[in-house]
Amino acid sequence: MANLPVPITTKEPLTMVQPTTLGEFIVENQRDFPFASGELSQLLTSIRLAAKVVNREINKAGLADILGAIGTENVQGEQQQKLDVMANDTFMRALRSMGQVCGVASEEEDSFIGFEDEIHADAKYIVLMDPLDGSSNIDVNVSVGTIFSIYRRISPAGSPVSLKDFLQPGDAQIAAGYVVYGSSTMLVYTTGNGVNGFTLDPSIGVFCLSHPNMTIPEEGKIYSVNEGNYVHFPTGVKQYLKYCQEYDEATNRPYTSRYIGSLVSDFHRNLIKGGVYLYPTGTMAPNGKLRLLYECNPLAFIVEQAGGMATNGAQRILEIDPTELHQRVPIFIGSPRMVETAHAFLQKYKE
Repeated sequence: MANLPVPITTKEPLTMVQPTTLGEFIVENQRDFPFASGELSQLLTSIRLAAKVVNREINKAGLADILGAIGTENVQGEQQQKLDVMANDTFMRALRSMGQVCGVASEEEDSFIGFEDEIHADAKYIVLMDPLDGSSNIDVNVSVGTIFSIYRRISPAGSPVSLKDFLQPGDAQIAAGYVVYGSSTMLVYTTGNGVNGFTLDPSIGVFCLSHPNMTIPEEGKIYSVNEGNYVHFPTGVKQYLKYCQEYDEATNRPYTSRYIGSLVSDFHRNLIKGGVYLYPTGTMAPNGKLRLLYECNPLAFIVEQAGGMATNGAQRILEIDPTELHQRVPIFIGSPRMVETAHAFLQKYKE
């Protein structure tokens, strides 16, 4: 009788590692907020839901009539895109539907919006957001994003929310994050206990933990700046850019210039690979272009939690006292050694 092949057997059962979902992660880490009693977790859940809705609309933008400008300007004097309005409305509805938020300020709105109905009477939190950063790039299929920031209100519970609730320094943030809608959709956030990233699995519609404990390299090889504005930059910034472009084997220069023009995308790349993002002052933007409350504070909170730095060239971003809702500031953000080197040039060529 011919010898038959012996079947291969194993005593160890085959197991599949189930990824941690964003919902599970939020619940598991509620202990980080002993004062919150679950409200903050529910708030993050509503942001997660809105992000999935916005992601769906962006993915079908080329098939539906939601590309291009809507014909109006926002308070910043910028042309509103149809998707700007859609994203703003989506996040507003999601945040209003929960009882944890007493007010929201959006880059797309002239003033903050208070939620004064009964279910929000005792709400503890306010949210500031840029609902769709880089939306002008959607027409050419470039990645865009959402940025959000969460604070505890400082006005008494039961009273109407006020401007002072929103004009808090970045150090008072209790959570911040962003969503990048790209080749894959990722939600990255911090609650002051490190930074974690979650990638959306489109087959089941769930964000799964893909980038735990994110840290930015101390130094990178990428600098991100709109060099079309070079002529308007302060001398210190011009000299730093020359330094980035010079050959020096000891410091691995020249660096690589990478500028997408979508803040979330530029920041996300540098967070992972190491790099510095600059938007300095200049005659075209005398106070800088980026908004302190909607863009700089949340990203500064995230980068510091990841081991990086964020300043306005002289002061830590998170220590700036806001004076107005749509305040603009210059920003230098990214790998700590690169930000420190940029500071050295700013000091040396101080104007």
